Amino acid sequence: MEFSEHIKTANVEDVVLKLPFQPPMRGTLCVTGHHLLFSDRAEERERQLLLLLRNIDAVEKSVENLLGYPQHSKAGQSQRTTGSSGTIIIKCKDLRILQLDIPGMEECLNIASSIEALSSLESITEMYPFFHRPRELSLNDPWGLSSPEQDYIQTERLWDRWRLSKVNSDFSVCPSYPGAVIVPRTVDDDALMKAARFRQGGRFPVLCYCHHRNSMVIMRCSQPMTGANRKRCREDELLLQAVTDESELGYVIDTRSAQQAQQARMTGGGFESKSFYRPWRRIHRHMERGKVLQESLIKLVEACGDPSHNMDRWLSKLENSKWLSHVHSALSTAGLVAECVERDGHSVLVHGSEGMDTTLLVTSLAQVILDPASRTFRGFLQLLEREWVQAGHPFQQRCARSAHSHARLRQECPSFVLLLDCMWQIWRQFPLALEFSEALLLKLAQEAYASDYGTFLCNNEQERCTLGVKENTHCLFQFLLRCSEREKYINPLYEPTELAIWPSVQPQSLQLWTGLFLRWTEHAETMAEAREEIWTIVKEHRERTGAEETTPTPPTHRDTFTAVENLMDELTIL
Repeated sequence: MEFSEHIKTANVEDVVLKLPFQPPMRGTLCVTGHHLLFSDRAEERERQLLLLLRNIDAVEKSVENLLGYPQHSKAGQSQRTTGSSGTIIIKCKDLRILQLDIPGMEECLNIASSIEALSSLESITEMYPFFHRPRELSLNDPWGLSSPEQDYIQTERLWDRWRLSKVNSDFSVCPSYPGAVIVPRTVDDDALMKAARFRQGGRFPVLCYCHHRNSMVIMRCSQPMTGANRKRCREDELLLQAVTDESELGYVIDTRSAQQAQQARMTGGGFESKSFYRPWRRIHRHMERGKVLQESLIKLVEACGDPSHNMDRWLSKLENSKWLSHVHSALSTAGLVAECVERDGHSVLVHGSEGMDTTLLVTSLAQVILDPASRTFRGFLQLLEREWVQAGHPFQQRCARSAHSHARLRQECPSFVLLLDCMWQIWRQFPLALEFSEALLLKLAQEAYASDYGTFLCNNEQERCTLGVKENTHCLFQFLLRCSEREKYINPLYEPTELAIWPSVQPQSLQLWTGLFLRWTEHAETMAEAREEIWTIVKEHRERTGAEETTPTPPTHRDTFTAVENLMDELTIL
């Protein structure tokens, strides 16, 4: 179906756009196949709003019939009657809320209908990334930052005990895995295929991180399908035994409670038995997922939009959302994994049920804690590509709707937003440890739900290959690494460290991510001003140290940090 068939009214004049904490604007509203464009061309200013329709989460409309008289132009010709009007409230996935006052009931209903139809198109190839053609980018540019093959070649410490397997090159073994995976060298492809049949969705244990200090590893997979009869798979057991020496101990971190794991056996799932997986010890760390996590986000956004300004009511709603408890669970579980690897010297296997949500959340955060490379700008984007895009997080399903949608929940879940919130907590506690700033986290939170780029399209690599995503769209991560874009997201206080960083999960250490959840409020303007002041201080410091530098020793940001740490504290309490 052509986009034009969905557009009942393409443009309307004399529309009033109302944005929070900004004066109303009057201008022309246009609807295209992928965007909503508002243009205010008053003589003293020219302002525009370009909104990707995919970013729209909910449309609320109301119309009025009023007694009035026809308007007449200066030439005496009759124009649209003033006896009808309508209001459209647009709630976006990035938590923005817009109001459009449209003269004419029919025009209002037509615009609302067009927006609803175009914002909910489900065909991947009809989405804007397949049409986005910026001048500075070419479809011939590299797509992505790395691959399992490159990761293996660049990690020499893996070569003795691990190998690169292409058993899934046609995605027949596991549809949600990439074509190549890193597995123990002693396990052949036939054993991998049998182990895959024993794991939910075919997600057999694969390596995702090898620690640079002691070569202990973090692996991930889905739950074993032991069922009520306690079925076994010898190949799956041998695969995990190959990870550890006879004298070594490994840990299975199950992101379900022990009760949930037991209940999963009744529906064909299960867990690793101590009797059959002897070198491995199982630890249960319950983490919410799916509908529970989505409803938590909805309650949090509702609390942040409460217009009552009543402190007791606000705190009650914030607590009832339980969002910060999910942040706590994610960081504490990731800390446990990192502690097993770094301090205790044990390898770890992480899984929940499907292995595509909490599993990826924990393995990603653990790598940020342990690995200095994952805390760089490029390294963090590579981590997201490896652990979320290539590893099969179903972005298309999880990010179909955000917190404002009135549609019935299907498979939506803000796992990726929770990851970014946890990263903000780490950035907040360790302002010098990350090369990127909060601005990058906010950018990624928006792009996951609605993007000009193809990185977060589809649910797995198989779908991307089938639909030609890499051949017909541009890569977000490559775009962000361009010099002109990179500067926007760099942390000016960054000082690399080879040490692990251990985020605190005490209640007083975890705070609401105001930059995201209060992004479109008065608070955001104050935060922007504070960030500008931080940049000013840093630039002045660089100029001063550059002029005074008499030795080749590079200057540090410690003095600068002392000058700005109070400003960063204010960003949270404002």
